[in-house]
Amino acid sequence: MSNNPGGDSQDKPEEQTLKNFTPMRLEEFSYKIPEGLIAQRPLSRREQARLMVVHRLTGKVEHDIFANLGQYLPPRSLLVLNDSKVIPARLFGRRERTGGQVEIFVLKQLPDRHSFKTLLRPLRRLKEGEKIVFDGCPLSAQIVDIPGRIVRFNTDNLFKYLDRIGHMPLPPYIKRLDVPEDKKFYQTVFAKRRGSVAAPTAGLHFTPALLSRLKKDGHQIQKVTLHINHATFKPVEVKDITEHKMHEEEYAVCARAWKSIVHAREGQRKIVAVGTTSSRVLETIANGGKLSGMTDLFIYPGYQFKMVDILITNFHLSQSTLLMLTYAFGSKQLIARAYQEAIRQRYRFYSYGDAMMII
Repeated sequence: MSNNPGGDSQDKPEEQTLKNFTPMRLEEFSYKIPEGLIAQRPLSRREQARLMVVHRLTGKVEHDIFANLGQYLPPRSLLVLNDSKVIPARLFGRRERTGGQVEIFVLKQLPDRHSFKTLLRPLRRLKEGEKIVFDGCPLSAQIVDIPGRIVRFNTDNLFKYLDRIGHMPLPPYIKRLDVPEDKKFYQTVFAKRRGSVAAPTAGLHFTPALLSRLKKDGHQIQKVTLHINHATFKPVEVKDITEHKMHEEEYAVCARAWKSIVHAREGQRKIVAVGTTSSRVLETIANGGKLSGMTDLFIYPGYQFKMVDILITNFHLSQSTLLMLTYAFGSKQLIARAYQEAIRQRYRFYSYGDAMMII
């Protein structure tokens, strides 16, 4: 099977963004939410999250729980999950010289394996060449490039130490410190490939039992990988969203999984994207992208979906690119109405919140 399923003439799927569409004002993607609806902690039983089911053809909105997801899936659907694993990316150390606390937020490993691109705090006080140490642990780090935020560790296996002393990178709207339970709940049960610094939150609601039940009922599961980087929380700052530059994220799909997805499409079975990240992987490849690489595909209203028939997603931040993708899939009017219904019904919003299924 070709590694470029869409053909050689479309090597950059980011060029498929909607540059020729009429301008869209950022304010069209705004809504207000009561502070109390932003979920601060996970449910103890993932599958008991509420599920809003939105029907695109009729505009009907139904309310249920995620455990009953299968009741709304067309027969023999194929669900596409993002198996990226969140790393405990936040390290708290101290400056060897002064004892002052330093936070190192690990982003991307560099080719020498010892060095990483990071976020550093407090950046202004730090000096190139100084050493950061971690209490009760042989791990240490040297700051080698302040403008580039590059840190070199004294090991080529930093992930071993992150698993021990790293903290989960909870989103900024969760107004608390992480606790041990977050290492379990801010991670999907099918997470496999380490690389994200934010969870693919639509997948958080699945349990092994639910996945098993869906398979038993005749549905198929395939996995793709998209490593979510910190820029997912970056706000859109341009007044016309069509001028927004989407951040790049690394993705990969094995040839067997893609062949299965294409086979389902050819057999007119429904493709269910679990999350905006899975959607972007599917659409990147459908637009001519290779089976692995980087994507900066920005999906907003006017985009014509090529591979996704059903979208499962959480409730997203106002003015975010995630909300724009959701509006593109379900229509601005319908999804805006559904969000107001969710607020009235006091759904829980954002990463640890409830789910929406658009069919």
